[in-house]
Amino acid sequence: MSAPRLRATPLPGIGVQYDLVTREHRHLSVVAHRDGARTINMYRADDPDSCAHSLRLTGQEADALIDTLKPSHHSASLLYTTDLGLVAERIEVAATSRWNGRVLGDTRMRTDTGASIVAVLRRAEAIPSPAPDFRLSGGDILIVIGTREGVDSAAAILGQE
Repeated sequence: MSAPRLRATPLPGIGVQYDLVTREHRHLSVVAHRDGARTINMYRADDPDSCAHSLRLTGQEADALIDTLKPSHHSASLLYTTDLGLVAERIEVAATSRWNGRVLGDTRMRTDTGASIVAVLRRAEAIPSPAPDFRLSGGDILIVIGTREGVDSAAAILGQE
């Protein structure tokens, strides 16, 4: 099987468009916007220049899609949370959040939702297993694990302004 054909085209003021023609001769493109967003376009099979579907993703949505297309971990000992009815998500603490500058324990996250904050990503640093006295800061990304309902509740709590 031949390698897929991929072409990159700079789009001044917008970003870069990547065009891919699959082995089935389908034309796909991804526009990588300068703000981190991505637009995925799928073109018609009978007219490869006519866009049939277009989907715009935020930077975080694009990252999530990338993780599903090419997971970075392939270890047999890796725990897949979905097999256990659990989900893991990244939830950002906004600069305007009521939790900005307060300690993690004040959120009562585990008590009220059953979800656990297993790590905090702050700039280029990862802080595993933050203690209740860990002080949150706007821009922190919390790695939260729990049931779907628990993680959704945690996101609602963390989104409070």
